[in-house]
Amino acid sequence: MYTIDKARQIFPDTQTADAVPAITARFKLLSAEDQLALIWFAYLEMGQTITVAAPGAARMALAKPTLDEIVAMSFDEQTKVMCDLASKINAPISTRYAFWSINVKLGFWYELGELMRGGKVAPIPPGYKLSANASSVLDAVKKVEQGQQISLLRNFVSDMGFDPDVVDDKLVAEPIVAPTPESEREKIFIPGVLNQTILSYMELLNSNDFDQLIELFLDDGALQPPFQRPIVGRESILKFFRRDCQNLRLMPQGGFGEPADSGFNQIKVTGKVQTPWFGQEVGMNVAWRFLLDENDKIYFVAIDLLASPAELLKLGGN
Repeated sequence: MYTIDKARQIFPDTQTADAVPAITARFKLLSAEDQLALIWFAYLEMGQTITVAAPGAARMALAKPTLDEIVAMSFDEQTKVMCDLASKINAPISTRYAFWSINVKLGFWYELGELMRGGKVAPIPPGYKLSANASSVLDAVKKVEQGQQISLLRNFVSDMGFDPDVVDDKLVAEPIVAPTPESEREKIFIPGVLNQTILSYMELLNSNDFDQLIELFLDDGALQPPFQRPIVGRESILKFFRRDCQNLRLMPQGGFGEPADSGFNQIKVTGKVQTPWFGQEVGMNVAWRFLLDENDKIYFVAIDLLASPAELLKLGGN
């Protein structure tokens, strides 16, 4: 019988982008000042190759009062707020930030960057130079492909802010969007994969229909986001979908399946994922590793950020 730990081992030859957690770990060792400067420089660098999508008004409603509060401060006060965030200091804005979902945090830093450009928020001091360690991290960010850069930027901003007791139930997410009407949903075709559960997973997630999507999972099923521990149980998975998966675009390119133990089936799909925060020309190279029971219910799915575009082509070669 399968356990979650055993399920995590399916398709073990999948080559994941291990540079992402490695660079993230190096980023976390930097000083607060270097972290802030690196985010700013990375933002400028990425702006040359990756189009950052301006967040809509509804998405920014949760962060706007805080941004307005920051704009009203002196430059010294603004700098202290940003350093408090990076240093995880117990301060009002830093505490508030810790309870935002990743999409709200990304929107906050996007708008903060625009305010810095516009002169309303304290900029990086003229002539400021990154430390040798920070420059090395920035160089590493530049060298990875664009989809991995997206993941790194998310990682950099996700762990800032102060609260030792942030739990899933307390996180504040952007407003829930309505599912795409069924008549307007795009049908998914995956070469090599005919399983209806897999096709429905892709179609429902693309349509923001998370209530129907969660019905594909077993009660004790699990979902493992890239480089994270599995999220176990339908209630927790549904919260994750609603909080972190709105307006994603999954573009599977191919896949294959094979029987597994105890009447289960394992199916691997590779393709790209576009997020609402970055231009449509940029996608993350991803593999989905599904383990389905005898009734085609999802017991486990891992989403892996792939090491290189070449991994997309290694469908049946694992």
